[in-house]
Amino acid sequence: MNILFICSRNQWRSPTAERVFSVGYGVSTRSAGTSRHAKHTISSKDIEWAELIFVMEQKHKQNIKEKFPKQLQHKKIIVLEIPDDYHYMDEALIELLQDVIPPYLDDFA
Repeated sequence: MNILFICSRNQWRSPTAERVFSVGYGVSTRSAGTSRHAKHTISSKDIEWAELIFVMEQKHKQNIKEKFPKQLQHKKIIVLEIPDDYHYMDEALIELLQDVIPPYLDDFA
């Protein structure tokens, strides 16, 4: 399964999720940001690649739905409601991600 994680600047939350779930979960991961200042700004190729999309906040879902309406027609987007309060590989962020994401992976296995 291909999983895409999205936050604003692709600096802390989504790269942390990408790294945490890249090993030991049997999935392929990527991350992107919605901002034009992101380390990797989301593209239509990212959307097409992904089978499951996790966004950190509702505003990220709204943003990508506006930019990629056709590509997202048959994609599942899950809003995690994780605020921009963490740094890259923050232990609290890792714990939170490991608590909330695996149940969704089971649903799509």
